[in-house]
Amino acid sequence: MPTYDYRCNACDHEWEEFQPMGSKAIRLCPGCGARKAERQIGAGAGIIFKGSGFYQTDYRSDSYQRDAKADTKPKPADSKDSSASDKSESKPKSTSKKTAAKKND
Repeated sequence: MPTYDYRCNACDHEWEEFQPMGSKAIRLCPGCGARKAERQIGAGAGIIFKGSGFYQTDYRSDSYQRDAKADTKPKPADSKDSSASDKSESKPKSTSKKTAAKKND
């Protein structure tokens, strides 16, 4: 149930009421008794995260996320050298079946 803000137009008294959403607005001012109270439009409540599914690190700043990505990326010089040597050593040259069959004839 939301909390609504009220203000009396007769005496400028302001107060809050905890009411169901479907209830009608209160017209009677508790301060002066006049029927000049109005429900105010408010910003509402902020979002409250409860439970184990939300973590403090989920909403880090952009600069923190950029720095974290930079720390996890491998260095360009190391990755080029190791990948080039792995490719040349790991791929043996193979002959196709047609070439092998012609050599045997």
